[in-house]
Amino acid sequence: MTHPGSHEFTVTGSELLVDAPILALRRDQVVMPGGETADREIVEHFGAVAVVAVRGTEIAMVRQYRRSAGRRLWELPAGLLDIAEEDPLDCARRELAEEAGLAAADWSLLVDMFTSPGVFDEAVRIYLARDLSEVDRPVAEHEEADMEFAWIPLDEARGKVMAGEINNAIAVAGIMTAAEVLAGRAKPRDVGTPFTDRPNALANRRIAAGRTPDMKQP
Repeated sequence: MTHPGSHEFTVTGSELLVDAPILALRRDQVVMPGGETADREIVEHFGAVAVVAVRGTEIAMVRQYRRSAGRRLWELPAGLLDIAEEDPLDCARRELAEEAGLAAADWSLLVDMFTSPGVFDEAVRIYLARDLSEVDRPVAEHEEADMEFAWIPLDEARGKVMAGEINNAIAVAGIMTAAEVLAGRAKPRDVGTPFTDRPNALANRRIAAGRTPDMKQP
């Protein structure tokens, strides 16, 4: 009998079940405490970034239709790390320009988070962006062609989280951690902090297959 917290969950086998443009599904065989082996399905993801862009007491938010939720959700400007070996900060800069028409001169790191670690390997890095300026937005496609943009007071956004009106997990984490920083109760981290939780299984397989720089290509 091992002490709780000391077991090594060894993977004895793995099979790829689904390989789609922005995710994959694999099944791992994992040794459990006691020695038995159990199947665990893992949804592989590229990872993502999101941005809390602050102008005075307001933050930039977008409202976008999400097919999985079946409705529009209030979210932070965000995007996939789907360009091979792209620096997360470069991705954040691009997504802030594309979704909000903004650039920032001051960047810091709020939080790294797993979105649903029971199933997904997806991790998201959330930045705080300040000292903003407007830039041209490219022509939007698909759901983003219908995306709304708004400046929302941070206190109002916090209230919407607590009232259940903002329930995108990434937005909740970004709003609440930004509120702590801007209130002086916490300090952000440096943007050069290693993103150790960034998922790599899907990216490494696509890179090895030559599916670069855009790893979503078939």
